[in-house]
Amino acid sequence: MKLNKVLENIKIYEAGKPIELVVREFGIASEDVVKLASNENPIGTSPVVKEAIIANADKAHLYPDDSMFELKEALASKYAVGEQNIIIGAGSDQVLEFISRAVLDDNSSVLMSAVTFAMYEIYAKQMGAKIYKTASFEHKYDEFIEAYQMYKPKIIYLCTPNNPTGDATSREEVLKIINAVDEETLIVVDGAYMEYARAKDSKYAIGPNDLLQFSNVIYLGTFSKAYGLGGMRVGYGIAQPTLIGALYKMRPPFNISTLSLAAAIAACRDKTFVEESIVLHQEQLQRYEAFAKENGFAYIESYTNFITYLFTDDMDSTNIADALLKRGVIIRNLASYGLNAIRITVGTAKQNDMFFRHFLEVLDR
Repeated sequence: MKLNKVLENIKIYEAGKPIELVVREFGIASEDVVKLASNENPIGTSPVVKEAIIANADKAHLYPDDSMFELKEALASKYAVGEQNIIIGAGSDQVLEFISRAVLDDNSSVLMSAVTFAMYEIYAKQMGAKIYKTASFEHKYDEFIEAYQMYKPKIIYLCTPNNPTGDATSREEVLKIINAVDEETLIVVDGAYMEYARAKDSKYAIGPNDLLQFSNVIYLGTFSKAYGLGGMRVGYGIAQPTLIGALYKMRPPFNISTLSLAAAIAACRDKTFVEESIVLHQEQLQRYEAFAKENGFAYIESYTNFITYLFTDDMDSTNIADALLKRGVIIRNLASYGLNAIRITVGTAKQNDMFFRHFLEVLDR
């Protein structure tokens, strides 16, 4: 059997290791394993959401409302946009897939920063598109516009705050890039971690209403991070109706489950849980910054629910990540991104205590 030749140049996305695998592989009790690799909400899921899941459990045999009216209504209220501006996906990465299929072919290209969300590249390669990257992991205007003018990509990805680095691009800089690009190029503003950036510094806060004036821009959001619904897989895109209508042609029916839909509706309406999650995050993030300074290594200032530690040549991120894993601490090694660095999800106080203790043991300090 002959497979599509584009598959030859695509790397499989590696998700963070599950707790169950570490328990099996290293014989560590589950209560002694801490997972700080996938940027999940460490305090779990809102009680209101749990009640909604239980209340809808008897409907699990039924297909969901494919119009997703209530969820769109809740998002429209949250962002002050129209329901016709919204498309729902099984995570925001499914919306990314819709975008790639709708826009790209083997004569097109995409542009992104040097280190950013891996699925941009994977979905583009699935369509046979060429990949261009700027020199920096930051979203620098000069680098993006120089590359845009040289390659004329069909899609530009602006991930802010950026995953896996944690830095953010100001609203002013994002709008500056958008205004320098013609309408033939689609700009994807990925705001998966925007709730954290908005809480930290308003100049980095970007919302759909900042972008809806542009016909060639789409804003992406997710319930997987601040809302604590990583296991439910619900994300969304917000753009002008013409673009949303085109993406709907890529969408399969019933693309999120009945329980996921109920959970997302409840989560969208529960502002208190998100606010409490972000307060915890901000308190604990300061501990990670202080720890890095005390132990003499650099970090990238984070506008997300994780932090990236950068190492000098005498410290190897792969060795450190492997040693932590054997101790039951799951973090993300960024060597595959070309960085001698690790990414750590900011957990609860107890989880972070475990990380600091084991990390000092690994460093022999």
